[in-house]
Amino acid sequence: MQDTPHSGPLVVGIDVGGTKTHLRARAGDGLVADHVRTSSGWRPHDPVAAAGWLAALVADALPAGARPSAVALGGHACETPRQCAQTRTALQLHFDAPALVVGDAELLVPAAGLDKGVGLVAGTGSVAVGRLADGTPVQVGGWGAVLGDEGGAAGLVREAVRAVWAAHDRGAEPDALALGLVDAFGVDEVPALGAALEGATDLSAAWGSRAPAVFAAAESGSPLARAVIADGGRSLAALVARLAARGVAVDDVVVAGSTVLAQPVLYDAFVAALTERVPGARPQPLHGPPVEGAVALARSLV
Repeated sequence: MQDTPHSGPLVVGIDVGGTKTHLRARAGDGLVADHVRTSSGWRPHDPVAAAGWLAALVADALPAGARPSAVALGGHACETPRQCAQTRTALQLHFDAPALVVGDAELLVPAAGLDKGVGLVAGTGSVAVGRLADGTPVQVGGWGAVLGDEGGAAGLVREAVRAVWAAHDRGAEPDALALGLVDAFGVDEVPALGAALEGATDLSAAWGSRAPAVFAAAESGSPLARAVIADGGRSLAALVARLAARGVAVDDVVVAGSTVLAQPVLYDAFVAALTERVPGARPQPLHGPPVEGAVALARSLV
């Protein structure tokens, strides 16, 4: 390794999210690089392209001549152990150093300073991850806006539209949730919401961006919106319960995501449901950046 301004092995951690990527490099206790950019160009289902993109990111972020002793990353849409292993193999061709590739939700537990537990993300989508006693990773949820992502922004909007349609079919007058969704999607009436959802180019982003209308309607007193959010909280708790049923240690649940942490009503609904479904589980919001979890994983390699 080339000399760096700090003593100790140079380790690189990378958090590749759906929107932005955060790289942080440390040598000992010293910060060598802290770099944030968009995730444009990230192709997680093409290991060779993904590895090349990551190698270029590292080269741009580190000081000239610096070479990492280890690289670890959590990648958005890196969904299976096989996919992560293929990306790791391709990445190691770029660096004469050990590498580790995991799904981005797996960064939460080490970022919180824990050795084991559950990482739960509820942002645009939702997913929960943990590991069995033998280290085998287990992921539940994360099935996308059409089929899953309950408790995430896109899933909440989908279920809110369902609730509004059901009320419409019962002959109810549009309430604050119906009016908010009609306005958010720029349509004239409730029946037009279906075409608006189906016509979106990027379903997750287009649906998820309308989630503020759901929370605004709940704040204004809409029983429909409040029920949707409560169901979302129960769905997030169900992900943890699913992991527990498969033998994952769920004593500590580290929670992150732009939706659940920004909306106390959803977080509180999740905590209440978790207390009922998995007594003894200890939820905690992640206060620091997930990239520190990647740094911790990189350090474990050297």
